[in-house]
Formats: sequence, structure tokens, C-alpha cells
Amino acid sequence: MGGYDDHGRPEIGTLEADGKHLVVSVRVIFDGIEHVGRLWFAEEEWEDDGLPDRGALPGRTVDEVIALAKRLTTNELLQRYRRAQAEKRRFHDLRRITDEILAKIRYLNQVGISMRAGLLDVEGAAQELELTERQLHELVDRLRPAAGVEE
Repeated sequence: MGGYDDHGRPEIGTLEADGKHLVVSVRVIFDGIEHVGRLWFAEEEWEDDGLPDRGALPGRTVDEVIALAKRLTTNELLQRYRRAQAEKRRFHDLRRITDEILAKIRYLNQVGISMRAGLLDVEGAAQELELTERQLHELVDRLRPAAGVEE
């Protein structure tokens, strides 16, 4: 079982908005159930990760999510960029850690449910639960240094 797997941020195109040339990419993660993509908008000159859109692009595979993102029209990308600007987050690292924690908790619960339903062998599920719990502790340890740090 993979749990929360991050598949990077492949570039899907470019966009002109407000006199800025933006590179549009999609971050795809596997949350234990499905692949979920989120668009990111970054000026070519930016040194940070850019600005994420809160809208999700779900799919059965990474390729399906990327294809879905590439089918968005220029107008749809512009609308998503404007939404991302309006809901701009200031504490990206803290949010990223929080999202990872939530995904791990969902995964932990799914493994527990599957084990109790007899879909997973008890020993293998116990190892997976232990690993996920350890990963959660590591994520919690990253919260304090990220708190209050604007990006």
C-alpha cells in the first residue's frame, strides 16, 4: 500500500494574466483511494513554489489527472488563477504539512477498516498502521518550525 504518494508537479502549459507570464503545473498525489491534482501558477522568475488553486482534479491514474488538467481552456485556467489569487495562502509549508497529516489519517483509517473487514491480513496491516503512525509523528514534528512562517 502506498498511502499518500506525491507524484511531483508536471508542467501543463503557460498563461498570460495581469501582464505576467505564468507557468501552470499540476501537483498530483495519491491519497490511498484516488489520484488528486491541484493546479499551481508560478511566474517564470519566481523562486518559490507559486500559487496553488484549491480546486481538485481527481482521477484513477496520474496520467488521467494530467490529461484532465491539459484539457482546461485558457479561460478556465485564468478563472482558476483568479480564484487562487483571491484565496492566497500565506503559510504554504504549514498548509502542506496539514494536508499530508489529513491524508495520512484518512489512510490510517482505511487500513484499519480494511483490516477489520478481513480485506487485509492482520500482520501486514499492523505493519502498515505502524509505519503510517510513525510518518504522522514525523509530520507533527515539522509543524512547530513551520508555524507562522510566511512564504
